Amino acid sequence: MDEVEVKASKDVEVRFEARRCIHSRNCVLGRPDVFMPNVEGDWLHPERASAEEVAEVAHNCPSGAIQYRRLDGGAQELPPLVNTVRIRENGPLAFHAALTIRTAIPGPAFRATLCRCGASQSKPYCDGSHHAAGFVASGEAPVGTMQTLAARDGPLEIVPAVNGPLLVKGALEVVTGTGQTIAKLASTALCRCGHSANKPYCDGTHATIGFRAD
Repeated sequence: MDEVEVKASKDVEVRFEARRCIHSRNCVLGRPDVFMPNVEGDWLHPERASAEEVAEVAHNCPSGAIQYRRLDGGAQELPPLVNTVRIRENGPLAFHAALTIRTAIPGPAFRATLCRCGASQSKPYCDGSHHAAGFVASGEAPVGTMQTLAARDGPLEIVPAVNGPLLVKGALEVVTGTGQTIAKLASTALCRCGHSANKPYCDGTHATIGFRAD
């Protein structure tokens, strides 16, 4: 499968970015007529759904692997009113914001699931390796800093530090797996080596264990 695939109908363009995909299968279960993996030839068929239906599937894609562009004059996707990162139980960090992620192939997005177990082969993105690695980390971290933020939305920049944490700059609310906001921050460093004793935050353990991101 190509790294990035683009297919368009007369009403909507669909973009699929393989490196971001965590195989949540929301697309395949929601519109199996539009998203047909493991077939010969074309597997993306946006012509089989309306632009609104394709947009709904994209909005339900937690990793941002599926994106869309309306060609029918309809409204394009807007960033959320509140920037969030959700802590997945024994899994990745799921961001929803107007994101810029500093990677080898940078690009804007509204959703991304980033590795926090240290085992992904597609860092900084999650590739599901936490399952095989037996990663254990609660999605219910304790309440932390609640800064007074000038705004709850706006650009959010994520810089994966060299062999270190995810450096996040911009308004961000940290949300547990059950939906409780436990921190409001203007900047933070989030663990991606999998060994911090203060998850989801970095505590410097990556340096002592010799974590390598590349």
